[in-house]
Amino acid sequence: MNSLAVLESSELVATIERARAHLDAGDVQAALMLSSAAYAQAKAAGGYASRVKVSRDLIDKAKRMQADALKIESICYCRMADAVDEAQAKGAISKGGRPKTISDDKGFRLEDVGLDSQRLHAARQIRDAERAEPGFIDRVVEARIEEGLDPSRASVKNAAGHAIGTKTATKDERGDDLYETPIEAMRVLLALESFGLGVVEPSVGRGAILRPLEAAGYEVAISDLVDRGTVTQHGEPQGVGDFLLSQGPSALWSHGPDIVTNPPYGVANAYIAHAIRTHRPGKIAMLLNLNFLAGFDDADRCFVMDENPPSRIYVFTRRLPMMHRDGWEGNKASSQMNTAWFIWERNLDGSYGQGFPEVIRIDWKRFETAEPLAPGEGTHVSPLTFAEAEEDFTRTTQRKTLDERVSEVMDAALGWIRDTPATFEARDLRIAIGVRDSTACEIINRLAGEGRVHRLEDGWAWAGDAHKAVAA
Repeated sequence: MNSLAVLESSELVATIERARAHLDAGDVQAALMLSSAAYAQAKAAGGYASRVKVSRDLIDKAKRMQADALKIESICYCRMADAVDEAQAKGAISKGGRPKTISDDKGFRLEDVGLDSQRLHAARQIRDAERAEPGFIDRVVEARIEEGLDPSRASVKNAAGHAIGTKTATKDERGDDLYETPIEAMRVLLALESFGLGVVEPSVGRGAILRPLEAAGYEVAISDLVDRGTVTQHGEPQGVGDFLLSQGPSALWSHGPDIVTNPPYGVANAYIAHAIRTHRPGKIAMLLNLNFLAGFDDADRCFVMDENPPSRIYVFTRRLPMMHRDGWEGNKASSQMNTAWFIWERNLDGSYGQGFPEVIRIDWKRFETAEPLAPGEGTHVSPLTFAEAEEDFTRTTQRKTLDERVSEVMDAALGWIRDTPATFEARDLRIAIGVRDSTACEIINRLAGEGRVHRLEDGWAWAGDAHKAVAA
């Protein structure tokens, strides 16, 4: 039967259904044999159909059957990996698959179950990825179909290999997803991006992002889902709470301080969407898996990548050092994950981004001795001249005058001052709205000159509160 006849007949569909039935019945070897044969037939038929340029429907039908067979085959390998591991634990097979180390009455060889050491390794990777994220195989295969790509064995194997760096642990083992940010990532970010003087780090962990920010001159407000006793350089303890439940500025026209963090990957979509919708910072920097560029079936992902896209994405051409889970005591593996800094900038109308983000390839090795930009500017620089003249960056955002900075944040300052029940100093204002000290002092001076704030013994206060205090 030729390739097109295979696609047009129901025989291949029937083979896939028999494979699925054997798998459901627990006959893994029969299911594997049938699904592997169906995969090979569908792949060959699809390739032939593409070459002779038959109808799109027929090509899509071949890919669908190839995908269905691949899912069954992959699950078969997962179960066989489980069987081999269980046998090794019971002493029924040697760890290296050499039956000479096992007594004849209970031993078997890997070849007896259709595996060699290389295929067993791949099967274990796929099995571990499926355990860490149930439905992993199905999602990888369906993503290939949706993107019009070949649902191949290699795609599942490679996806599992990349996932193994952060997803081999179970959900309970991963706990709160603490993977500390490498200093190499922070050197790049601080050399190329400047933020408001007051920055928020809502997933502070043990301070891997906090300490470089403070060393660069930033005032950082910190919090985390878990209380690890982390404190700022001023001795201020971290807040404890779920960022997804946090509240932003009370007034819709106002915006919160800039946010810099490495979010928990398990909730990254909702996390970034909450930052944009609720906190509305002038700038957001998130260290993310490069795969965050893709994806279409999550409403939050589409909101932060399509409706409010990042302005810049710094892609690490050299993978960052491995971010091991907090408390990890196993082998220090090399990184299997491509990462990038995603930078969102708020527009005057409250939206984020302007079309497709600028993608910038960065080698973190070039920034090992780089000096950070001055905090409070909210600017960024081009990395293109860095290698030629590290001391002479080319500024791509024009430096703002003091009048311009004050005008931009005056409404936010007024809103915060009105809502502040206690007195305040310039430092409190600059942290609250994320500005430089000079900007905060100028705002207070102008408001004082207009009689809108008054000086009390313990600080500044809104004029209405000052009149009450004087009258008392």
